[in-house]
Order: sequence, then C-alpha cells, then structure tokens
Amino acid sequence: MPEGHTIHRLAADHRERFGGRSVRVTSPQGKFADSAALLDGAVLKTAEAHGKHLFLGFEDTGWVHVHLGLFGKLGFGTAPAPPPTDTVRLRLVDDEHYADLRGPTTCALITDPEKRAIHDRLGPDPLRDGDDPAKAWRRISTSRTTIAALLMDQKVIAGVGNVYRAEVLFRHGIDPYRPGKDLTPGEWDAIWTDLKALMREGVRLNRIDTVRPEHTPEAMGRPPRVDDHGGEVYVYRRATMPCHLCTTEIRTADLAARNLFWCPTCQQS
Repeated sequence: MPEGHTIHRLAADHRERFGGRSVRVTSPQGKFADSAALLDGAVLKTAEAHGKHLFLGFEDTGWVHVHLGLFGKLGFGTAPAPPPTDTVRLRLVDDEHYADLRGPTTCALITDPEKRAIHDRLGPDPLRDGDDPAKAWRRISTSRTTIAALLMDQKVIAGVGNVYRAEVLFRHGIDPYRPGKDLTPGEWDAIWTDLKALMREGVRLNRIDTVRPEHTPEAMGRPPRVDDHGGEVYVYRRATMPCHLCTTEIRTADLAARNLFWCPTCQQS
C-alpha cells in the first residue's frame, strides 16, 4: 500500500497538471459513471492529501475521495490520451494531460461534511502544515499497545506505513515492542520531527531513502540496495542481512498483520 508521501506527491501532481482548469471526467469502467457525469467539464480547484487519502476538489461539485488501498494505481500521461482500458475507474483529461485511476479501494464523490468526517477520524499527518503531533501523543502516551503498532494506526498518526515505521524506530534506537506509554515526550518529538523530514524527502524524490549521509553505500563502501521498492534503508525488507551499523542479523516478525523489521542490538531502548 502506498505510504503518505506518495499520496501527497499525487496531490501535487494533480494541482500542477489540472489545477484551475476545466477537465473532462469519465469512468471507462463504469463504476464511477454517474459521478463522473456530474463532474465532467468542472474546474479542478485543488487537490489535497491526508495520510493515505487523496481528495480532488471540483468547483461547485464536491470532492472525489480516493484511497488506493493495496492494489490501486494512479498514473499520468500527456495528451492526446490513448483509448482507455476497461479497468480505468476514473479518467481526467485536459488539452495537455490525462490521469487514469485503476483498482482503488475507494473512489467516491463526497460533500464537504463527508470530507470533514474523514479528516476527523484520522490522526495528524507529518506532511500537513498545522497538524498537531500532540493529538497523536495523547493517544500514544497512555497506550499499552506497542509503538510499532501505534505508528501504523491511521487514527493515531496518518500516512506512516510499514517502511517509515520500521526505519524511524531504527533511526532512534527504539525497540518496536515498547508500549507507547513508555515513550518519553522527547522521544516522540524526535520521531515526529524525523518523520516530517523523511516524508518530505519522499515527496521530493518520489521514493523512500532513510539512511543518513554517513551510511550511504558510497560512504560505507557497500553495494547499493537492490529492491523493487527502491531507496536506501536500514532494516526494511533486510531480514537475515547484517545491520549496516553493528552487523547483527536483522530480524522480522508479524505485527498488526504486517511484517516488522528491526535490529535487536541497535534497538534495545
């Protein structure tokens, strides 16, 4: 499932390509056809992201709420758009660009109050200006749930997925099985600040890189990572491989229905 930086990147891509313009809206697959007919020819005013939720705001019509889920894909191209396949749930087209949405968990036309209800149930997002980390801390600081599980709970903090979860805990030497209530305020502030920086880089580069400059392949004289997810990481999907810092074997386990990765030597606190 895409992590929050990808959704913020998609929002920026929509603003850049279609913002302030009248767009042709269709649903070749047919599942969004009625709503597409209402939107066809409307102006795309803005695009927003909150966690893993994308919102496309149309003038006088409402918002298209998109959640890609595990299998959704959203891609862009330059006009003229090729004939769509019957898997395209939503297509936006103007004179210069097109965007195709396939296989999302959610693609729905919603009202302002419905959009607000979605925001209200989500935790603060490190990539949203003005989101308050104290809201997440109130949940974390009283919870017996592991910090690793809390970081993946979108009601606690929005946009963090499996990669950022594993990597930020490693970067701060925190045992993923520590209960949230055992975290200190200083540790939480450091995690939030680090997530903001890492995820902003993710938006900029359109990939996840989490290793510090002194731990890059060039700095350490090690081979670069070879993985279809791309990016240099410390522990994610590196099970049984040696830790870059201490050479201890990276471990993996199932936690909250996702694979957790950590270094038992570097993450003891």
